[in-house]
Amino acid sequence: MGANEAARELSGLLADSPVNARRVAELLDGLAHEERVLVIRTLGRTQQRALYAAVDGFRPVRLADMVTPATEDFVPVRHYGRNTLPAFTRFEKRFCRPRGADRDKPAELYGFNFQSMAPVTGPGYFVAHEDPGRPEVLVDYRRVPSEHPEGWPKIAVNERGLSRLVYGFMVDTLRGVSEHVTIGSAARKGRDMNSWFVLCREA
Repeated sequence: MGANEAARELSGLLADSPVNARRVAELLDGLAHEERVLVIRTLGRTQQRALYAAVDGFRPVRLADMVTPATEDFVPVRHYGRNTLPAFTRFEKRFCRPRGADRDKPAELYGFNFQSMAPVTGPGYFVAHEDPGRPEVLVDYRRVPSEHPEGWPKIAVNERGLSRLVYGFMVDTLRGVSEHVTIGSAARKGRDMNSWFVLCREA
């Protein structure tokens, strides 16, 4: 199945009521990495909103799903994404496991947002951790890493300058969709922003 055909099938699945999360996962798991990225980047606001609701409680996601145990500490893992903003919709979240962390159950991950407007908005650094009450991952922009891998931008807090408008006081919630794909929703100061994004971990 090619990317175009898969995108049409996924669009049809997300138009169903209720959405069959298992069939969505099977479709995405059956694609090659490059096709999977192309397909998830076709999803618009309505589809991402439907997907986020459909996978509530469907597939637990842990920090070890974002950076697998086979990955060395401090080695970046790219998650290719699309958000529901009016512009600059394609981006990446890049994660790494801190030095010396438990590979199977790290307490947290470090990361930042890689996107074309970063020189203006800042790198959007965050610390990710598991939600203690739900099988989800929280991406917390209120915290920033203490260090970063070589090649990543300089660490900056998110409550200053234009970064405050984009990342300030935000926490994203990630839900599992398939082996490589997660879907997120953004909140600022605890209030949902009606903004979603989908991510695909590099194979």
